[in-house]
Amino acid sequence: MTYWMIVTSPENYERTRTLRFTQQGVKSRHRRKAERMAPGDRVCWYLTGIQSFAATATITSPYFEGAEPIWVSRSSRPGDTYPWRFKIKKDHAVGPDRAIAAESLIAKLAHVKRWPTQHWRLAFQGNVHELDAKDFAVIEAAIAAAETRRSAA
Repeated sequence: MTYWMIVTSPENYERTRTLRFTQQGVKSRHRRKAERMAPGDRVCWYLTGIQSFAATATITSPYFEGAEPIWVSRSSRPGDTYPWRFKIKKDHAVGPDRAIAAESLIAKLAHVKRWPTQHWRLAFQGNVHELDAKDFAVIEAAIAAAETRRSAA
């Protein structure tokens, strides 16, 4: 099993939520990573701008190519349709307003330790990253706790 982090804007995350977490796409330059994504792999979302984690899901299909414009690229490749897609099933999710601030978790994340502490945000550059199981578990536990607090309120 592989653990993936999708780095995306809150707007693109909302597009995935609107699809009821049935599929996710990645940018065209990440075909090799998409080819490695397999049913049973796990994925989480990091939202740029608000620098927070918002959801986890399980991949339920091999990757496939799609052309329908769903997600919008603001990067150096405007018009990227995020063609490499895979089906997903939501595990835990909160809205951007309840997302978990990444800064509150960085001391626990091995992925972030590759960069100097003051530059932790560099760990979240790019659209797709592979995470280790421990990092994913930390992120998922925080999202699940926020989701529970929401439903208890």
